[in-house]
Amino acid sequence: MVKSRAQSSTSILFPWEGRTGLSRFLRAHRVRPVLVLVLALALFGVIASRERRAAGVRQSRATLLALRPAVDAYMSENGGACPPDLERVLDLSAFRKLPVDAWGQPFRLVCPSRRTGERYELSSDGPDGVPGGLDRIE
Repeated sequence: MVKSRAQSSTSILFPWEGRTGLSRFLRAHRVRPVLVLVLALALFGVIASRERRAAGVRQSRATLLALRPAVDAYMSENGGACPPDLERVLDLSAFRKLPVDAWGQPFRLVCPSRRTGERYELSSDGPDGVPGGLDRIE
């Protein structure tokens, strides 16, 4: 007894008999490269916006770290008194004019600090510019 092989049914479709709808649209040779290009540009846009924000945070933190010794020097020269504003510490810092964060907003000096163990708070409002917001940089 000979076993018969199951024959697979294959059919040939003419172009006008082909599949319709989204699957045919995505298989079109003209549309697929454009779709891939659009998706790649969207991905690059998301990555670029995240990196731009992260670079701004790094720049603001570096400026805050450069301002902190000037504020400490002012406080030690004036018997522990806090400066009324950041313009008073410009003579003791490497900056010629009042520095701003990466988004163009001035830094905030809160003296005395609301935290225990710290004499002052030096911070930036962050990308959204809301004072005390969730994305502030300290």
